[in-house]
Amino acid sequence: MNNIILKIYNATKSYNGTKAVNGVSMNFSKGKITSIIGPNRAGKTTLFNLINGFLKLNDGKIYYNGERIDHFPAWKIARLGIGRIFQDIRVFNKITALENVLLANKDQPGENPIVSLFLRKKTLGKESVNIEDAKKWLKFVNLSDKEDSLAENLSYGQQKLLSISRLLAGGYDLLLLDEPTAGVHPSLAKTILHVIKNMVEEGKTAVVIEHDMKIIAEISDFVYFMHEGKVTFSGTPETVLKNSKVKEAYIGV
Repeated sequence: MNNIILKIYNATKSYNGTKAVNGVSMNFSKGKITSIIGPNRAGKTTLFNLINGFLKLNDGKIYYNGERIDHFPAWKIARLGIGRIFQDIRVFNKITALENVLLANKDQPGENPIVSLFLRKKTLGKESVNIEDAKKWLKFVNLSDKEDSLAENLSYGQQKLLSISRLLAGGYDLLLLDEPTAGVHPSLAKTILHVIKNMVEEGKTAVVIEHDMKIIAEISDFVYFMHEGKVTFSGTPETVLKNSKVKEAYIGV
């Protein structure tokens, strides 16, 4: 069990008597890509909201690196190392790609006015290090040539890559990726998949919500299938995608 970075036990979330998440239990292994699939309203995004503290459980428990976190506020969960990108892109449109990534860095001595005034040399030195780090992550996601471009001028797929680079710059170990390739041009979708694989090879852990079964088959180490708020099947991508109940409920065959 030492390789389990995130453990969800009997998670339940209700809205007006309807259980959006109904007794869900899952384990997520370090350094792996785990995908969560299922039809619309299966409870996938609600589960993400429970993991990162946007919503609170009605019942159940969530553990991160052995520590129970379901009672923590969202900011504290983020500081523990859980980051997320959303279905709707959330970047700062009016600043550059480089500045977007710089904002993710947790060590910003220049934010303290006293440090800025009296330790200016040290502050400038650290800012220089942060800039180089931000450039490294832009290069990691193939956006080096866009560092001076305003975020609003990037394509939709490039904005998703920018969101991923910010998570990496922020030092998050567990990345929740909600439909990372949805609505993205196929060529950039391939880049996003390549980035996800590379960051896991670098020691990160990814949990992916995705609807494209080809993508699920290509990147996943393990898959959970959710339907009507419950996990109804799980296993390797090949096992899950060939299951007749999964095909019937999700693929429609």
